[in-house]
Amino acid sequence: MTTATGAPASTLGAVEGRDEVRWLTPQENDAWVSLSWLLLKLPGAIDAQLQRDSGLSYFEYVVLASLSMAPGRHMHMSDLAEFANGSLSRLSNVAKRLETRGLLVRTPCPDNARITVATLTDAGMALVEQAAPGHVGAVRRYVFDALDADQVAQLDRIGRAVADRVEPGKSWPPR
Repeated sequence: MTTATGAPASTLGAVEGRDEVRWLTPQENDAWVSLSWLLLKLPGAIDAQLQRDSGLSYFEYVVLASLSMAPGRHMHMSDLAEFANGSLSRLSNVAKRLETRGLLVRTPCPDNARITVATLTDAGMALVEQAAPGHVGAVRRYVFDALDADQVAQLDRIGRAVADRVEPGKSWPPR
């Protein structure tokens, strides 16, 4: 006996609710494998380009670019961690390195000393401006040059639909 995926039923073991699983169709499985490959490989390609061109990791670039777009070039660390999709601990470690390099400063929030505010420095802004053209070029080369206008619109709709399933009710970009 085999499952809908063709795997022998004996390889599944005793899994509660196994009969209720909606197995992927071959087309869905192919799409999932493609998406998984993209999720695994694209960040590394973007990271390599940023490291090579500006000495920043992808996460560091996202942190600095996020601050560059924020009003007054500053954000609460907790909001920045959410925006950059990193834990507060990871962001704190990265912010410490970026602060050592003079790219951002961290200060207590004037309204609540328990909150730390990250502010992009002029040197940080200059680095974002220097890194942005290469980053945009890599994004264009890896993603948008491979798609026509209809596919770009589909990608936007698909990304928003899936993001809403992952984090229901959250708007994009996070604020």
